[in-house]
Amino acid sequence: MMKTFFFLSFLIPLCLKKNMFWMVQMFLFMLSFLFMNLTININGYCNLGYLMGCDIISYGLILLSIWICSLMILASEKLFNHNYYVGFFLLNIIFLLMMLYLTFSTLNLFMFYLFFEGSLIPTLILIVGWGYQPERIQAGLYLLFYTLFVSLPLLLGIFYIFDSGSSMIIYFMKFYDLNLYILYFSMIMAFLVKMPMYFVHLWLPKAHVEAPVSGSMILAGIMLKLGGYGLLRVLIFLQGISLKLNFLWVIISLVGGFYISLKCLCQIDMKSLIAYSSVAHMGMVIGGIMTMNYWGNLGSYVLMVGHGLCSSGMFCLANINYERLHSRSLMLNKGMMSFMPSMSLWWFLLLSGNMAAPPSMNLMGEISLINSLISWSWLTMFMLMLISFFSAGYSLYLYSYTQHGKYNLGLYSFYSGVSREYLLLMLHWIPLNILVLKIDYFMIWF
Repeated sequence: MMKTFFFLSFLIPLCLKKNMFWMVQMFLFMLSFLFMNLTININGYCNLGYLMGCDIISYGLILLSIWICSLMILASEKLFNHNYYVGFFLLNIIFLLMMLYLTFSTLNLFMFYLFFEGSLIPTLILIVGWGYQPERIQAGLYLLFYTLFVSLPLLLGIFYIFDSGSSMIIYFMKFYDLNLYILYFSMIMAFLVKMPMYFVHLWLPKAHVEAPVSGSMILAGIMLKLGGYGLLRVLIFLQGISLKLNFLWVIISLVGGFYISLKCLCQIDMKSLIAYSSVAHMGMVIGGIMTMNYWGNLGSYVLMVGHGLCSSGMFCLANINYERLHSRSLMLNKGMMSFMPSMSLWWFLLLSGNMAAPPSMNLMGEISLINSLISWSWLTMFMLMLISFFSAGYSLYLYSYTQHGKYNLGLYSFYSGVSREYLLLMLHWIPLNILVLKIDYFMIWF
């Protein structure tokens, strides 16, 4: 695992040289293909060492991180054209990728906490440094304080586990069963805020609306998945108490997912709508993880990977429109089909992925989650029906509002999509739909 980390650390000098923007991006693409060819043996572990290791969950999320980071650079061509602190931007992305890589691959619980919190800093710099409106400072503070407020109890909980069990290796934790209420809440809350769960989700739409396209991509693509990954790891040694208390989180996230779906239909900002839809999807993921059965774990993992690709691609589309019209308002983004007919195909493909149409990974994930939640309690059926229906509803709302209608007469100069943008969208859409053919990797070895 260290070889990949060294590859990343040797990219740092390239970031500081002039005109190395596309070179760094090509190296990240190369790294994603190298990492893809790592052999995961049949036991599910690969490259296992004393400090770092990789099982199927880590493998998928690390691969997603490298992929999204390389696409972030591809999406940020505007920075390169204006030469707007490009070196620092690349350095920030490499540092963020290193943090995410170490978070997903470390075996030590304390190290996991350290890198989990460390990934916050580059994200904050992205939002505050390259964001759009002056409100980005407030959005950055929301992000910081929501996360930091609940991460101190997590740290104390980790110290308590070390004190009582004298081991910090995540894979040894399955031999423990710690039935303590305070420990349960302190370990779980940090991940629920990161997901984010309904009630503690207010930082997410703010951060998304103010972030640049790269910030939105990494937030939707990877940062929300840190919470799900943490829950999958932590619930292993909190099994006894989880069976008593997990119904709370399932209820909150499913009812919250329904409320948020309704809220999506009230949005007039494209980015805000996509951000709220992420909260609705992550509500289903939390529900699946909290049922603590096989289908729930499987579905949450598949949906996390699928949503990472789909949501990131939708933020790219919103940014493509924003670069043309200098507005994200649905009142002004109308009739795009007249101007960019080829782009409306990508809008359709990615939004159909968002509403879990076949053959996307979102469909596979949602089927597994519905299976898991209904086997846990048939009462969840009603909320799941409403969430699924309204996810199709707001996806169609966004599509029809942006693509159809009479276009704004203020558009006096306009240009259609360029090949870089089509490549960017294709690289989001192809893995989202082709990985379904390899669904056995997600199902058998999970």
